Amino acid sequence: MPDRSFLRWPFFEDRHRAFAAELERWAGDALAHVDHADTDAACRALVRDLGDAGFLQYTASGSGALDVRTLCLARETLARHDGLADFAFAMQGLGTGAITLFGTDAQKAEWLPRTRAGESIAAFALTEPRSGSDVANSTMTATRDGDDYILNGEKTWISNGGIADVHTLFARTGEAPGARGLSAFVVPAGLPGFEVAERLETIAPHPLATLRFGNCRVPASALLGRPGEGFKVAMAVLDVFRSTVAAAALGFARRALDEALSRTTTREVQGQPLSELQMVQGHLADMALDVDAAALLVYRAAWAKDAGAPRITREAAMAKLFSTEAAQTVIDRAVQLHGGDGVRAGETVERLYREIRALRIYEGASDVQRVVIARQTLAAHAAEGRA
Repeated sequence: MPDRSFLRWPFFEDRHRAFAAELERWAGDALAHVDHADTDAACRALVRDLGDAGFLQYTASGSGALDVRTLCLARETLARHDGLADFAFAMQGLGTGAITLFGTDAQKAEWLPRTRAGESIAAFALTEPRSGSDVANSTMTATRDGDDYILNGEKTWISNGGIADVHTLFARTGEAPGARGLSAFVVPAGLPGFEVAERLETIAPHPLATLRFGNCRVPASALLGRPGEGFKVAMAVLDVFRSTVAAAALGFARRALDEALSRTTTREVQGQPLSELQMVQGHLADMALDVDAAALLVYRAAWAKDAGAPRITREAAMAKLFSTEAAQTVIDRAVQLHGGDGVRAGETVERLYREIRALRIYEGASDVQRVVIARQTLAAHAAEGRA
């Protein structure tokens, strides 16, 4: 049974504790035997099930606000039970986050009820073949043509690529060089000139694809926010959802710690449980320490955003960096404590070992987070010096 004492921390309100308990009850039953044989079908089914159960209502809001603590609790809980369930939930939020924060009433009315109900699947199309973390280097274009924009270029490593019904897409409209010349658009699937160029396979299967746009026409009403504000839109969305990546990593780490505790207290070596060995206790102590430290960083960032902080760039970067790196270490220790069974295909810790690796890369790789933290810290120091 996972540790739930953290829910008593002052970061949370009673509504968060009630939500966590409700989701835990549902997940314990609904996610016990998810069939991963067909990843696309499993993801579609999970989106429908999460929508039917009412949990996707927290991924989008017509009011333009999202409760980050709820999103983090959801991702932590779902990741602990099933990584693809976490993915399905997270992408509904990330894919429609820009619509929640910047969409017109018409855009919200068209898409948010459908994604919250699990009837439509969302995607966030930002990364390009030559611009991953360097968003300002995007080369995909959106050229104004009367009442339309014409999209040309490629997006790659797009989660839900190939199965999404709606995409938040970023392209260069040319108002200024670099970051100031990007705009955001709502792009439905199936438009002429929009094709899935390649499906991408990874060590932990998820729906991923390269998307190609060749003279794909969208109406000017598809614009999210104002022309040239695409970078601002993308950063605002990531400012919310980067903390939730850390929460997913935390969920993986909690599950790994639970599996390690179960293994070491039931497996005997030389007539005593593994957990009686001092070196094993040292590993368990380090794992528990990493889990609690990650949780404190995750929920500090989420609380700060919910409390009204305009930006939590530093806090979110710290949470993502530490939580994903620590989770990798915790899971690696759990594999080691399982011995040969730790690398047996189908074992829980083996699955976690594959699941965690991508979280240290997507939505800002670990070294990028270090740069972000350093720059934020230096800027704060400079500001204090001028005060």
